[in-house]
Amino acid sequence: MRYRKLGRTGLVVSEICLGTMTFGGDDFWKVMGALGQESADGLVRTAFEAGVNFFDTADVYSSGQSETILGHAVRNLGVGRDEVVIATKAFGRFFTPAAADGESPEALMAAHARRQKSHNTWGLSRKHLFDAVDASLKRLEMDHIDLYQIHGFDPVTPLEETLSALDDIVKSGRVRYIGLCNLAAWQIARALGISAKDHLARFESAQMYYSIAGRDLEREVVPLCVDQQVAILPWSPLAGGFLSGKYQREGGGPNDARRTTFDFPPVDKERGFNCIDAMRPIAEARGSTVAGVALAWLLHKPWVTSVIIGARTPEQLAQNLAANEVKLSGDDMRVLDGVSALPREYPGWMHERQSADRMNWIA
Repeated sequence: MRYRKLGRTGLVVSEICLGTMTFGGDDFWKVMGALGQESADGLVRTAFEAGVNFFDTADVYSSGQSETILGHAVRNLGVGRDEVVIATKAFGRFFTPAAADGESPEALMAAHARRQKSHNTWGLSRKHLFDAVDASLKRLEMDHIDLYQIHGFDPVTPLEETLSALDDIVKSGRVRYIGLCNLAAWQIARALGISAKDHLARFESAQMYYSIAGRDLEREVVPLCVDQQVAILPWSPLAGGFLSGKYQREGGGPNDARRTTFDFPPVDKERGFNCIDAMRPIAEARGSTVAGVALAWLLHKPWVTSVIIGARTPEQLAQNLAANEVKLSGDDMRVLDGVSALPREYPGWMHERQSADRMNWIA
């Protein structure tokens, strides 16, 4: 396992992060996985023993169950808290079951309906962030969170309020660093500007969808993050299982595959299958799999800090961890970059032309 600094910080993380969306399996999240404590313990231990020190969850995953299960799994490892880096997120609204033993199903549903109507049980307001971080710490049974991420953009709450609240949470000791997920480049730039102007803790990482089948991030977000030394943490590096190698151009995938019931994230299927066709011979030559090559392609990108993998089974985890050992040649990368290239868009093609002219003039 190799390790990298989280952006400009001194925090060191493994280049593979274990995501825990498969832990719990409440309501909608059963589509992702429904692993109980024993299975989760096994995955966390296997990952840790392979060198993974970075684990990612979110308060909305299985209505908090993922955080609870991850917290128990870390304690069951029997290692020091300083040996692992724990990341979680806040923003979304979810159903919190009543805490009282023997609560009736009717009472649970009433509580669910009440929360759905509440305006302050989600978002990025000071109130909700303070409530959310305390709730996450309680579920994790930890005294601090290493990386606390906003799970999206809140059009209702001013960025100034969100960043001020996060800064206070960092200063309180409950959180070490803050990060973002799923923001546009202009939103990230504005947030970094506010933090610099007001001397607030700033976003040190960007957890974003990025895969060889979905390279949109490279248009605006990657150049911004490189310039500002913001760590990029790709989620869904296998495009929701599309790049697992189980799907065929002429047919579907396995009946139990996630995309059969939840076709997400969106993928340009034609370009995606072209990528798979290009990855198969490379995988065979490297003794790897299509999934392994897809993960290795990300790991070979210099702007990627840590790739977030998920797994339902020990076999899936072992396969994903093996991507750390796949070495792609310069020719391999040129082939894969070419087949997965984004369509050219303005002003990108104009910038390329002007930059080339300028560099030729200097030469």
